Amino acid sequence: MWIKERVNLLINRYRTNNPFEIASEQKISVVKQDMHEEIMGFYKYIRRAQYIFVNSNLNCAEQTFTCAHELGHSQLHREINTPFLRHKTLYSVDKVEQEANMFAVELLMHDEELYKLGDTALTISDAATLYGVPREIAHLKKY
Repeated sequence: MWIKERVNLLINRYRTNNPFEIASEQKISVVKQDMHEEIMGFYKYIRRAQYIFVNSNLNCAEQTFTCAHELGHSQLHREINTPFLRHKTLYSVDKVEQEANMFAVELLMHDEELYKLGDTALTISDAATLYGVPREIAHLKKY
């Protein structure tokens, strides 16, 4: 639940659940760049400066989700270098990636947004698609 609380604090503070706007308010530079198709994006913390890199080849919804995921890293794992850990150590980054996914799901599928869908017949999977969240991780939403 601590991730949901962290998301709620950000949304209340900045009055938006747009990850690009929150990153801007927090002085996190978002760089859209042409990357290999296997890379959606990544987060870097360099000398107290924060950067989110997003693959410019992704569609709009994918870019938004990627920014939300990487924003999650900036909020939850500020100084952890997951690409380094993944490729140069035996440390499993599964938990860190799962937490960043949970952050992105809570941000993009915020409770207030879902309440607006209360009178519809949409499933959580349908709502995930509506808000640009991959269906495979929609189950991470906490109510």
